[in-house]
Amino acid sequence: MKKKTTIYDIAKELNVTVSTVSRALNGFSTISEATRKAVLETAKKLNYSPNKLASSLKSGRTQTIGVIVPSTQVHFFASVIHSIEQTLKNAGYRVLLYQSNESLENEINGVKTLLEAQVDGIIASMSLETENVSHFQDVIKQQKPLILFDRTHKNINAPSVTINDTDAGYIATKHLIDQGYRNIGFVTTNHQIKIFNERFEGYKKALSDHNLPYVEDHVVFGGLSIKDGRFGAGKLLRSAKVPDAIIAGDDFTALGVIKKLKEQDLTPPKIGVMGFANETFSAFITPNLSTIDQQANKMGAECAKMFLKMVKKKNPYEKIEHIILEPLLVERQSTNKNNA
Repeated sequence: MKKKTTIYDIAKELNVTVSTVSRALNGFSTISEATRKAVLETAKKLNYSPNKLASSLKSGRTQTIGVIVPSTQVHFFASVIHSIEQTLKNAGYRVLLYQSNESLENEINGVKTLLEAQVDGIIASMSLETENVSHFQDVIKQQKPLILFDRTHKNINAPSVTINDTDAGYIATKHLIDQGYRNIGFVTTNHQIKIFNERFEGYKKALSDHNLPYVEDHVVFGGLSIKDGRFGAGKLLRSAKVPDAIIAGDDFTALGVIKKLKEQDLTPPKIGVMGFANETFSAFITPNLSTIDQQANKMGAECAKMFLKMVKKKNPYEKIEHIILEPLLVERQSTNKNNA
């Protein structure tokens, strides 16, 4: 087996000290540009690669960060991950990814696995099942940066990046009201996740502000999926007074709603449909879906920037930031009542 090149080999090749090679490779300003260039060229010629394990033992950092998401199949989460990777790549960090698949047990195992891998911090969006958050508290106890995005929890005192979800629910509802809809239903999750509760509060506030009644029969609590959307729409269509518009908890649920409405010859915008997240498919289905954009790319970049600030501090929690982004309305055919 060929012997791995070390900084001693580079030093011998150039007839300089090992410390000179080390300082040149680490970009010390005390090394001349000519020496630095010679060291880098020799390192390349000898196929030198740094010993990352030794470096991490010396610095106490592995230059890796863990990211936990409910699912990478959801375009919103995939976009956040991509933005995190692109931002941290420039700072020399690698991303270790873990999917919870909306399972608390998987999420607990994910945190444990990432901590065992000695990641320098964790960026996470919680599963729908998450109520007990002791596994996230373990990250804080180890004084590693923990940043929550999109889905947060009142019992975790850690930095976060979210959108204004109350405004998101309000904006979605007001858009339907502005389009002329008056009996607006809501198909959402029964899981007690903060963002979904806030969107629901925004929905109720918009109804109240526009003197429209809140009707309990017009709200269906369940899961978030195409199947749940179909079920929710079916239940609303059996109401004593059928809603003339439906807000869905996310775009996948909205897709299920649209499928059910089509079966009943009530294709939107005959009954208006709104989603959340601006998934890629929402622009290409028929009719294409009005939705709320959650600024996924900006959310990922803000998470990464926050981590880079925290990891430099002796106490990463000395000043806890909460970044709140504005939701963006995306108007499409599914709510255009003028074309009904």
